[in-house]
Amino acid sequence: MAKDIGIDLGTANVLIYVTGKGIVLNEPSVVAIDTRTDKVLAVGSEAYKMVGRTPVNIRAIRPLKDGVISDFDVTEEMLTYFINKLDVKGFLSKPKIMICAPTGVTEIERNAIVQAAEKAGGGQVYLELEPKVAAVGAGMDIFQPRGNMVIDMGGGTSDIAVISLGDIVASKSLRVAGDKMNSEIANYIKQKHNLIIGEHSAEKIKIEIGTAKPDPENSKEMEVRGRDAVSGMPRSITMTSDEIAEAISDTVQQIIDGAKDVLAVTPPELASDIVDRGVMLTGGGALLRNIDTVIADALTVPVIISENPLDNVAKGAGILLEHYIKDPKAAKRSKEEQK
Repeated sequence: MAKDIGIDLGTANVLIYVTGKGIVLNEPSVVAIDTRTDKVLAVGSEAYKMVGRTPVNIRAIRPLKDGVISDFDVTEEMLTYFINKLDVKGFLSKPKIMICAPTGVTEIERNAIVQAAEKAGGGQVYLELEPKVAAVGAGMDIFQPRGNMVIDMGGGTSDIAVISLGDIVASKSLRVAGDKMNSEIANYIKQKHNLIIGEHSAEKIKIEIGTAKPDPENSKEMEVRGRDAVSGMPRSITMTSDEIAEAISDTVQQIIDGAKDVLAVTPPELASDIVDRGVMLTGGGALLRNIDTVIADALTVPVIISENPLDNVAKGAGILLEHYIKDPKAAKRSKEEQK
């Protein structure tokens, strides 16, 4: 018997939830390919280690950009590898798959995601919108007639939505999130310190000393190594968390502005629910220090960080899949609403 699975197909990471088991896979969305032979050399964690460290003939590719598929064949290879690794297929049956997409996804992008999951070995494939799935994974009861607001900050996109009665009432998908913060950190260090660093280093800095607002009393420091932009020689500098806050301030502000835009078009009754219940933060971006207080101050509503923000989408996909299998009419309604 095939085991049904929920997939968080993220720009930065792929997480897979198997019904009855929970989250069983969490690996970077990276595939290493030999450009001479087009042969896949590594997928996931092994491929991620190669980013920025490969010879000319080996390319480490991220097949998803801004939450959608930018390289269909490589995405298919990646999903096939992960699904085979989990051994979820039955003797004669294929697993049902619930997979997620950002709210701003087009019909063509939607079809590409479903097609990739089918070709990778899925039986019936359901597609659901990311903030809705993240809200379910964060433990919110979205099927009641009350307003739930979620901000899901991933690698490629930040999805903001107000949900009531199991459907999205108002939403916005921004193509600024964790990856954008990484590139802002790298650009800031290059401009201010004449030091060139790679993608890995920028992400490590964000995770270790990143903060959404300057906090001189609790400032952290970190040694950063890279290549001098002038001499080309290796060099190291010391960065502070306050500098990182300055570097990523644009992205943080864009997410806040997006949340304000969504609240501005939310019906008053649901907006009053959000004042009482607060905003749920999910996704890797929710782990950024002080991000909750910065958003709460800007929106003047409480902001809660979900328990396991990185797992919410995959977990929610698994829960919704079980809900749809028990209630096929709900899946049909969801498909019609998305059209």
